[in-house]
Amino acid sequence: MRSVVQRVSRASVRVEGETVGKIGKGFLVFLGVGENDVPQDLDWMVDKIIGLRVFEDEDGKMNHSILEEKGEILLVSQFTLYGDCRKGKRPSFSAAAPPEKAKALYEDVAAKITAKGVPVETGIFQADMKVELVNDGPVTILLDSEKTF
Repeated sequence: MRSVVQRVSRASVRVEGETVGKIGKGFLVFLGVGENDVPQDLDWMVDKIIGLRVFEDEDGKMNHSILEEKGEILLVSQFTLYGDCRKGKRPSFSAAAPPEKAKALYEDVAAKITAKGVPVETGIFQADMKVELVNDGPVTILLDSEKTF
């Protein structure tokens, strides 16, 4: 499971001109599910996202998590995080999970984050989405449950 986590002052996602998810201060998380992902990957990802200490404390040091900041998460599915461009110029997505598996794990991530006390808004799985954000910092973190980076 892979994610791109961006600290934002606000973010939103639209589908066919309609806003389907919108947050203030928090994280915009693009989430990709791999074909070999298992529930342990999901748990690792959820704990890592909500535990990231990338919000500034009173001394200006990145020391607070999203829980401490009472932030929100906009979770957007993005299978292209599994795009492999090592050969040629057209990405291969063979390592991405099939849609049924990816959707189930994506929904489980949203539910588990919510259960841990962080409000979650989402995009629409497999929709053509338009995402807008104001990256705060900018702070962008890459996460991979297989720890390849």
